[in-house]
Amino acid sequence: MLPITGLVSSVAAACLLPHVVSAAPSSTDPCVKVAGKAFVPPADALACYKAFPFNETLRQNLLTNVARVFDFFTFEDYYLNSPPPFQESTVDIRATIAKLNLTQYAVSPAPSEFICIGVMADFLWKTDYDFSKALYDFTTQMNDGHTRLYIPYSLRTGAHCSIDQNILPAPPITIEVDGVQGVYIAFDAVDFISLLGTNYTSFFDSIGFDWKRLAGAKVLQINGQDPYAYVDTIANTVSGNYLDHGVRVNSVFTSYRISGTDFSQRLGDLAGPMDVTQTSLTFDLIPVNSTAAETVTVPYLANYLGAPFTDSASYWEANCVANADTNGVDLKASQTSPKAVAAIRRLANGSIIDKSNSNAVGLPPQFIPTLPTVAGSEGVIKSYILPDNKTGVMFVGSFEGDFDGFQADVVSTIEVFKKAGITQLLIDLTNNGGGFVCLGQFLHQYLSGSSFGYPGFVSSVRANTLAQRIVAADIKLGLTDALTFYTGDNYAFLNGTHMSANFNYITPSLPFTVNGRSDPTSQRFHASPVHNTVNNGNCASTCAMFSTLMNERHGTKIAVFGGKPGEDVQFKGMAGNQVLEWVDLDTEIKTAGVKTDPLAPPDLIISGNFRHNWRTAWSFFNEGVPIAYVSELPLLRFPYTKDTYNNPLNLWTFAVSKLF
Repeated sequence: MLPITGLVSSVAAACLLPHVVSAAPSSTDPCVKVAGKAFVPPADALACYKAFPFNETLRQNLLTNVARVFDFFTFEDYYLNSPPPFQESTVDIRATIAKLNLTQYAVSPAPSEFICIGVMADFLWKTDYDFSKALYDFTTQMNDGHTRLYIPYSLRTGAHCSIDQNILPAPPITIEVDGVQGVYIAFDAVDFISLLGTNYTSFFDSIGFDWKRLAGAKVLQINGQDPYAYVDTIANTVSGNYLDHGVRVNSVFTSYRISGTDFSQRLGDLAGPMDVTQTSLTFDLIPVNSTAAETVTVPYLANYLGAPFTDSASYWEANCVANADTNGVDLKASQTSPKAVAAIRRLANGSIIDKSNSNAVGLPPQFIPTLPTVAGSEGVIKSYILPDNKTGVMFVGSFEGDFDGFQADVVSTIEVFKKAGITQLLIDLTNNGGGFVCLGQFLHQYLSGSSFGYPGFVSSVRANTLAQRIVAADIKLGLTDALTFYTGDNYAFLNGTHMSANFNYITPSLPFTVNGRSDPTSQRFHASPVHNTVNNGNCASTCAMFSTLMNERHGTKIAVFGGKPGEDVQFKGMAGNQVLEWVDLDTEIKTAGVKTDPLAPPDLIISGNFRHNWRTAWSFFNEGVPIAYVSELPLLRFPYTKDTYNNPLNLWTFAVSKLF
């Protein structure tokens, strides 16, 4: 564990601010300019974010929390030298935290500027935003959607600070035209972007910018680069979430999905990033019905999604200050609280956070399947019988939502398929961000049959010192799985025998070495409890575990659409096992009564969430390697076309012709 406080120089320590936040005076307050507006130029949103000067107290709180949560992160030592084809995701985590902690900074209380020089000269942080953005980018570019920091000036579930999605009215796609793959502005851009409403589109009318004429244009360059080279840049710096570069490339483009329980179109990481640092994008393109290339600079417009505010002080108070949901609680002392009631049914979750769902734009009507849905299509699953009357399609948009409803929908759908004489099943997992681990296992077992045996992966947790103390304390307190994920009764031995709550499966630990470093784990355990698939590789966490199980255990045919020409795309985007949000880990620590342990992460003083991959899923092919680091390519790979890129029914019909 990194001793954060020991890294602060004496010069830097002398520059601590007397208050956590010092906002700009009202006469020059940039937050006043954007208050009450749904859409604003990104430069104006950024000026509001930068109204808060750099603060050493916040830095130390965040970095200490991050360093100590990383002690529980199952893949930390893999990042020292990530194996091919995931070598892009290589970083020395502890060295990076140390660098972030020693970077020089400036404190700029208006009107005069007072600069405190620290140890390093790589950066000069004048605002809280500058530091927060650097920390956010570090965890994002680890490319593990289970392990990301969501803090002020980034997005998270629940309370958050910066809540702007930067939206470009020219979302790109990658498709094949006349046998050649290329980047185009989405052909449905007018119908799609218009769904954002006139509050968005009227801005472009007011500046005389005709964005509609760009729909369908062939892109020659983006910001002076080959379009795929620029897409690579976005995949490397903005997308995050997925170890595989090819999957991140697909995340850059706009594509269909299920958001909530409805069809939706995702803007993509180029046209809809959760960041306002970019004000415009310059395209060299050839418009539809033209042969002449032209250069067009397209403005972004930021969409504010947060709590109402009137100035910088109220902005910070409403969106950035830690609240009752930021940190964990001692569930033993909170048996009657709403949080404790919700915890009675604690369910393991494995998902990414895609905050664009909070501003989901519907799929244009012409792309919504015209076939009637079958029973069991009320939630996150949409199911159909194709016109051939022998193929059933289940579009599984998520493993989240209504836990019981998901299971009931699967049963209802399969019963309809059986009665209809369906002999072929196609499962679409496009943009499935994961969800409840048990639901992935349920779907696997329901499709493979109850006689198959355990429907999940062998698993383990990291055996750091504090984790061992948590389990020992839980046993001493007589806790059970009703209140904690750490007790043995959550799991079973590999022979299927259930562990008891007082069984200590983490002490003694099992020796394990990764990249030359000792990284002991708990004992391995099971978590209690003809068909083919297609997706775009953006199949995360529980979705990735489900598709990997279907591939490794049943030889299911898997096809992936999209990606960059000549570059592989894995069929699973990100595969950990179980994620713990910061509030979950803190609740484990407090419920075990070890919050005062010197190794325990401190409560956050800002609204934040450092989630981490807490459990490892081990591959059936090689039980010494986590499935996250097993390269598994699809059997088939297809480019999108103008007919399939946002049209689920056309894509399914094409896939059936190739898979069966």
